Amino acid sequence: MHRNYLFVGALSLLFLGSSCRSHYVVTGIQRTRLLIDHRYDAHPDSEAEAFLAPYQHDVDSIMSPIVGETAKPLSSFRPESPLSNLLSDILIWSGKKYNEHPVLAVYNMGGIRASFPQGKITYGDVLEVAPFDNKICFLTLSGGQLMDLFRQIARRHGEGLSHGVQLVITKDGQLNSARLNGKEIDSNAEYRVATLDYLAGGNDGLKALGEGSRLFSPQDMENNVRFIIMDFFKEKLSQGLSVNADIEGRIKVE
Repeated sequence: MHRNYLFVGALSLLFLGSSCRSHYVVTGIQRTRLLIDHRYDAHPDSEAEAFLAPYQHDVDSIMSPIVGETAKPLSSFRPESPLSNLLSDILIWSGKKYNEHPVLAVYNMGGIRASFPQGKITYGDVLEVAPFDNKICFLTLSGGQLMDLFRQIARRHGEGLSHGVQLVITKDGQLNSARLNGKEIDSNAEYRVATLDYLAGGNDGLKALGEGSRLFSPQDMENNVRFIIMDFFKEKLSQGLSVNADIEGRIKVE
């Protein structure tokens, strides 16, 4: 009798499983972007405004302090852009705080989520550009690993690279040549690299960074790149300087 119960139970599960099976198939996927801009300010939702009002002052007090100033709008795009150049150079600049001397830096385009406007830059502006909890880190690559990294950057049609790097890539994402401070990459040399801890895990298609050695990755909150960016802006502000960056030919497409 016990075996009969088991058989009936198994048969019931089989029936239920077959009856729940979906006959629908995906025939296509479409997506679009919804632009949120000043058009939505024409007819504000009074109920939503009333709900948010108690929090508005606290948010503004955090986001509105000015940390620096830009000489012109700075945006990011591939293969090379003013903003990706700036952020990569800031990683190099920060090395002194950690007693590190990186010879190049990599900042992924995917980690840059907004642009800097021209003029006063606030904490909120920096947070929009660097919203993730990525922290700075330093690692060492061999010459061969560095060339692998440059090939991976070529396949992605560009990433943020610091001053002194010169890549020539093709339209289909192949690396034609790579130089650092005017010199060919030495396969027998080692190169200290500044980057983000997210990339040091080999993420975003940059697997070579995950193969680095002598990793130094401080994880305290103060090492978040947004605070490093703010420190850079504050230093320039204290010197009476506006932050600026240009396209220099760090990545050329031929």
